[in-house]
This record gives sequence, C-alpha cells and structure tokens, in this order.
Amino acid sequence: MHTLDRLGRNLREVLNLVHDLAGRGIGARSLADPLPINTADEGMGRIAFLLLALFAEMERTFTAERAAHARAVAEAAGRQVGRPLAHPADKIEYARLLRAQGHSYSQISAKTSIPKASLYRYLTP
Repeated sequence: MHTLDRLGRNLREVLNLVHDLAGRGIGARSLADPLPINTADEGMGRIAFLLLALFAEMERTFTAERAAHARAVAEAAGRQVGRPLAHPADKIEYARLLRAQGHSYSQISAKTSIPKASLYRYLTP
C-alpha cells in the first residue's frame, strides 16, 4: 500500500488486517515511508509498522478535532459552514406559492430559475 492511513479506518482495523494477513503468510509494506518496514518481518518490523499505524490514527484524530474546532469558530463568528445553499429560502417559498396557485413546474422553473428536478424535490410533500 502507499500509506498506512489507507489500510483501515482506525487502528483496530489495521491490527486485524495485519494479523489476518500474517496468518496467511502475507506481509504489508508502506511505500511512502522512507524505511523499508515490512509486517512479514518478525519482531521489530511488525512493531515499527504498528507504531506507524498508531501515529497515522493519531493524526486522523487530530485532523478531525482541528476541523471541528474550525467549524465551531466559523459558526460562532456567524459565517456559513458547509455547502452553500443552492437556492435561497425565499425563492423556494415563492415557488410553493406559485405551485399553490396552480402553475406548472415548467412555469415555476422559468420564473424562479430553479431547475425542475429541484422543484420536484422542494415541492413534493
């Protein structure tokens, strides 16, 4: 594999996979690491590989914590977090009003510039 963070979602998955592969006589080696560490090697090679897997999980955890903190700071500052809204709420309400008045989806789409596929999603109960 190229990097250890691609081997599993967490340390437990990495440990289970390395153990299962070792039971079948298959080793795993990270191509991105400068040292040739192979799990097929007994002793130090396997320990070094597992330590690198532990550090990879720690980095994933720290990255997730930093992202959550950045989102919280942005929300506290009143900034939009996440994907921007495709269509403002007032346009959708206007489309609902037009639909209640009996306009077709094509007419509503022409007046609001909201695609018909989106209108079906917004206006179908």
